[in-house]
Amino acid sequence: MNRTPLDRVALVVVIIGALNWLLIGLFQYDLVAAIFGGSSSFVSRIIYTIVGLAGLYSITLLFREQVPVKD
Repeated sequence: MNRTPLDRVALVVVIIGALNWLLIGLFQYDLVAAIFGGSSSFVSRIIYTIVGLAGLYSITLLFREQVPVKD
């Protein structure tokens, strides 16, 4: 499947968000909150929103038709 630049950016953001959740789950350490001044700071909330939107966009990747590759 050919991925657009937006697909790739969304996947990278989702992966970064997943790694943050891994840190929260294993070590109770929220990297986004640590970098941007707490989980309720405006910048942290923007980052969380971007990760959430990227996750919603990535759902579309599950339902796209795969175009056969020509040899």
